[in-house]
Amino acid sequence: MCRALVEGKAVGTSCRAAILPIVFCLLVSMLFSSIGRAQAAEGGVPVFKVTPVESSIRFDVEASVAIKGKFDKWDASLTFKSPDVSTGVLDIKIDADSVDTGSGMKNNKLKGKDFFDVKQNPYITFHSTKIVQTAPDTFEVDGDFTIRGVSKAEKLNLKVEGAGTGSGTVNGEMGFNRKQYGMNSGIPFIKIADSVQVSVKLKAVRVSGPPVTLKK
Repeated sequence: MCRALVEGKAVGTSCRAAILPIVFCLLVSMLFSSIGRAQAAEGGVPVFKVTPVESSIRFDVEASVAIKGKFDKWDASLTFKSPDVSTGVLDIKIDADSVDTGSGMKNNKLKGKDFFDVKQNPYITFHSTKIVQTAPDTFEVDGDFTIRGVSKAEKLNLKVEGAGTGSGTVNGEMGFNRKQYGMNSGIPFIKIADSVQVSVKLKAVRVSGPPVTLKK
């Protein structure tokens, strides 16, 4: 460093000449650091928020007396590791005790040990393991479905309305055999089919990050 600076004296021409390159290097370093941070922010991951008020999870079982209903309490999240849609992970966690068929008798039967067994297994969950885009607005989602404490691989077929706009509705359908999960009993005087159809409607809004990259 210039001797004049060390001694606290006025800076001469030669001293200024020595300092200018150092100041220039510092400014360039700060500039590129800011650009790098901005690019990192722009190249982040899509972050979505699911709006429960505009969403629903319902089920339907063929039976001699209609058995269909919904769940009033649940959480869902859609997360991504990058803008690539294949990196997405869908998680759904349902409070089994919140089942609502419109009939107290049916609700109690479904909550009991012959069906959901909510005291021992309070949650029904779905955790996706793979997302594949099959058309501009449709997707196949493989995942682990758990009910009554039994987990099996199932497939959720999704159709997205408003894809790429930052706000859209995800409509999904999934079928499963209830007996494969230990629900072998019936309801007195009601003949029930083995197949259960589940429909999911999730209103999702991108709150930050870039849009998801989709195939056209």
